[in-house]
Amino acid sequence: LPKMDYVFLNFCFFSIFYAYFTISPYHHITIFLLLYLAKGILSKSKPLSVQENMQELRSSAHSRRSEPQFDMGDVIYFCRKGVESIIDDEVTKSFSAQELESWNLLTRSIRRFPHRGLRLTLLWGLGVLIRYGILLPLRVILAVTGIFLFVILSTSVGFLPNSKLRFFLGEKVHLMGYRFCVKSLTAFITYHNSENRPKNGSICVANHTTPLDVIILANDRCYSLVGQVHRGLLGLIQRAMVKSSPHIWFERAEVKDRHLVAKRLCDHAADKTKQPILIFPEGTCVNNTSVMMFKKGSFEIGCTIFPVAIKYDFRFGDAYWNSSKFGLVHHLLRIMSSWALVCSVWYLPPMNREEGEDAVQFAKRVKAALAAQAGLADLTWDGGLKRTKVKDAFKEEQQRLYSEILLKVHQTQKQEKCFEDETPEGD
Repeated sequence: LPKMDYVFLNFCFFSIFYAYFTISPYHHITIFLLLYLAKGILSKSKPLSVQENMQELRSSAHSRRSEPQFDMGDVIYFCRKGVESIIDDEVTKSFSAQELESWNLLTRSIRRFPHRGLRLTLLWGLGVLIRYGILLPLRVILAVTGIFLFVILSTSVGFLPNSKLRFFLGEKVHLMGYRFCVKSLTAFITYHNSENRPKNGSICVANHTTPLDVIILANDRCYSLVGQVHRGLLGLIQRAMVKSSPHIWFERAEVKDRHLVAKRLCDHAADKTKQPILIFPEGTCVNNTSVMMFKKGSFEIGCTIFPVAIKYDFRFGDAYWNSSKFGLVHHLLRIMSSWALVCSVWYLPPMNREEGEDAVQFAKRVKAALAAQAGLADLTWDGGLKRTKVKDAFKEEQQRLYSEILLKVHQTQKQEKCFEDETPEGD
């Protein structure tokens, strides 16, 4: 069990011991509640539905109430689910750095391994000299050189007339720029199932861990990117990219117009001569242990979807970008000062929307296949919970399930009563 579960179980057992020997008219209620919460922590088997949990709770409490009314014992179920959510919060875990089983000699993970000997400390000091004294300067020089050449060459290609030559040279310039960046990160990438590589006139969707996901995928083939117009250095790179390749950049006001975004994506995907569109449907970076809910926008277009799963090896460096703690430049420096960037990329078979399947169901099916391939947890939560509160729809869903239980019991009892009234007394 996780460490927090052990702490909570110790608290439960201590509280049960204290409540048993405390003279209080409500000590039996306290013991029952704590035992029920502890049972929920210990039972890590297949989760039960709301109705099954309610039946188990009422049977264990020996409730003989037959009418479909609210029972005070039902509160215990919601208390238990609340405590479990606090202890084992899937959303918070998805936005924190992944825990390592052994120390990788990086300063940023040194706090989790306080017990270090002299030999290990000397190795760590030697690693600091190698990473910051040799690897980091060389990587920065490679990255600056690659970006400079990319901006100059991409802008130059943009002056050529629209022709096959311009498309060919633009693709080569993009590949050169991406591969310069990959070399500057000392990235070791393994591509699987290359026969399923995305084709022109399609949409490629992938799980999102870091902005460098774009470079990881574009190192193998070029994509048309979709994003918001930026300023500064990133804006300069965007303007250079769009001159030699058909990328889709939106102004801030245009992003809010869903119909405009969908139309531009649809027009691009309908052209079989253009590169596939690369989209990250999660809408935010996740720590590569799970896949959050996919937004349905890219699945409403109706074209072929090519799922791509990305899995990083965190033993050599943490690729997750926690944007609430680090800026983009800080994140890049953290990766460049790591040992290496090691990852695997799986190209999944193309998927199309089935008959009678809406965009939400299609997105869930694609997400499940992607998570299974990369060995990631398939979560139904919206990645927007990283910065916003839980939507009222999730709360209303729990209320609806509980009300359906009461209504179902009421209908069952009503049918049984009608059957008893219709049955003759002699039978």
